[in-house]
Amino acid sequence: MKPPIAAKRPLTVTRHGLERTDDYAWLRADNWQEVMRNPAVLAPDIRAYLEAENAYFAAGTADEADLREKLFREMRGRIKEDDSSVPSPDGPYTYAVRTIEGGQHPLYARAPRDGGAEEIMLDGNALAEGKAYFKIGGAAHSPDHRLLAWSYDDAGSEFHTISIRDLASGTDSAELIPDTTGAAVWTEDCAHVFYTRLDENHRSSRTFRHRLGTPGSEDVLVYDEPDQGFFTGVGETQSKRFVVIDSHDHETSEIRLIPADAPGAEPILVAVRETGVEYEIDEAHGTLYILTNAGGAKDFKIVTAPAERPGRENWTDLVPHEPGRLILSHSVTARHLVRLERFEGLPRIVIRRLADGAEHVIAFDEEAYSLSLQGGYEFDTDSLRFAYSSMTTPSRVYDYDMETRERVLRKEQEVPSGHDPEAYETRRVMAPAPDGELVPVSLLYRKDTPLDGTAPCLLYGYGSYGITIPASFSVTRLSLVDRGFVYAIAHIRGGKDKGYSWYEDGKREKKPNTFTDFIAAGEHLVGEGFTSRGRIVAEGGSAGGMLMGAVANMAPDLFSGIIAVVPFVDVLNTMLDDTLPLTPPEWPEWGNPIAREKDYRTILAYSPYDNVSAQDYPAMLVMAGLTDPRVTYWEPAKWVARLRATRTDDKLLLLRTNMDAGHAGAAGRFDALKETAIELAFALRVSGRTQA
Repeated sequence: MKPPIAAKRPLTVTRHGLERTDDYAWLRADNWQEVMRNPAVLAPDIRAYLEAENAYFAAGTADEADLREKLFREMRGRIKEDDSSVPSPDGPYTYAVRTIEGGQHPLYARAPRDGGAEEIMLDGNALAEGKAYFKIGGAAHSPDHRLLAWSYDDAGSEFHTISIRDLASGTDSAELIPDTTGAAVWTEDCAHVFYTRLDENHRSSRTFRHRLGTPGSEDVLVYDEPDQGFFTGVGETQSKRFVVIDSHDHETSEIRLIPADAPGAEPILVAVRETGVEYEIDEAHGTLYILTNAGGAKDFKIVTAPAERPGRENWTDLVPHEPGRLILSHSVTARHLVRLERFEGLPRIVIRRLADGAEHVIAFDEEAYSLSLQGGYEFDTDSLRFAYSSMTTPSRVYDYDMETRERVLRKEQEVPSGHDPEAYETRRVMAPAPDGELVPVSLLYRKDTPLDGTAPCLLYGYGSYGITIPASFSVTRLSLVDRGFVYAIAHIRGGKDKGYSWYEDGKREKKPNTFTDFIAAGEHLVGEGFTSRGRIVAEGGSAGGMLMGAVANMAPDLFSGIIAVVPFVDVLNTMLDDTLPLTPPEWPEWGNPIAREKDYRTILAYSPYDNVSAQDYPAMLVMAGLTDPRVTYWEPAKWVARLRATRTDDKLLLLRTNMDAGHAGAAGRFDALKETAIELAFALRVSGRTQA
């Protein structure tokens, strides 16, 4: 079957005196807002092209069907299908999320705290029945435990509808709240919920108060964010004393508080926004505990302020800034301040007693591992829940007594088909970047894998928004590792793996460091004998998909294959289109090419779509979602079209668009595994390991 060839319909645009021609701009639907809500209204010529690419994908991978099925069954066999989270106590109940044998979707359940029959509050499988896409966005029970505010997305476009359920009868009220982010926060009287609504361009800018029993048309607008570059969301303090309205972009934040016992009160501004200053808050006993980078605290500090006088002039340092110790998050309970921080490249949890300031650290000994705070409902508690895993060690959930320091293992991830951690090796190596920086690379491989350059390698990267990719356990990557792959995560600049400066050195004009770091990681693995040039399969998604496009342009001979999942590859055109959902909020990350010629030229120099050239490329698998509001479907579609028309090789180039889903792909857990099986089968195919 011959690959589809997209028609060229040149569109020439001049900006900052520079002329560019885009042959495939027509793939961007003029009615994209409608398509997000109703995919059926997609223009016929665009749909025909996407479906032709899907048909070509199906034909080109037909011989992988048995392998994909085998991979799917392997991965499913490593999942405990009948499973539950560790129940979390709150007043008279414990709450949990669980799954059942054969079920695609979660069940939200509770049981009496002192023992008794379980009650299913939400059955995701029943709710999803008959729908091409369905995903529960969230569920929050009221303070009196009578009601549940829950949300769902039934198109993959992340427009969530909030519904109110009576837990005694199991019925939902007629009052549906559409077009929300999915989060709902209760007030103390259990008569109101706060939520944030998405506008027609999918921006979360307006926060409302809904009174139960009244129509949505009467909802009160509490806060309207004037800056189109800011996201807005709602949350609450651990003490449940305040509803939190948070406005932010990628480098600046501003918070307002509403007393939960006075839902009609005017929001209290904590501190006026200041470009480049971020802060997050929690509260205990009338004191705000504020995590911030104010005052040059690049790796963040924690300050306090009275809740009734929260302005920056009243901030007092509690945990001072310490360069090289990046404080990632914090929470406060009745007697303790907890912070998660990264020190010398590894996470740790620090407990501070509020009464006397005494601190102690929870840390682990492995060379590379993941650590996360699990949170809970209760404020008056000495119990902390956290999760630990490494690339060889399945996840373990602990309850930790912050006073006695007793650690109780509450759950260990089961691998029903079996897993022997001793059969695997996990390491962290440092790859020298072109400018001399050392890039951490986490590795997983079987101990019997030959490290003589003959092993294929899957090298994963992200490198944007300060997001750190943890060295955590994954049941899916074992299907590659057990077939002789070295699995590697490149902790490149643009993330915060080595502190906040590591993030700053991979954004805006320094964005190319992200790409050269990834290439350097691959070159180092070759030099150390973990793999060989041309044996590396690179993988990244979303902003990591941009990374894939950039390194494919810059160092194509290093890779045997590229897996780009919902890839952000049409960077310049997207940053020039201020009607798109994420464009204005993204300008602090990439630069504003509308306002500044320098930013335009910077992005133009690396934007994967704009830099496709007449050269040989690796084999490529590109995955997209039609209703994706984050990376719109036309970015990967345009990229593949230009690659087909420009490249000088005839290697495999596949585009698969999920016509029923968005950014996260299929919603059902088994359907999601089938999409993962597609990616793994491609990696095995281009590495010559399909029979392994």
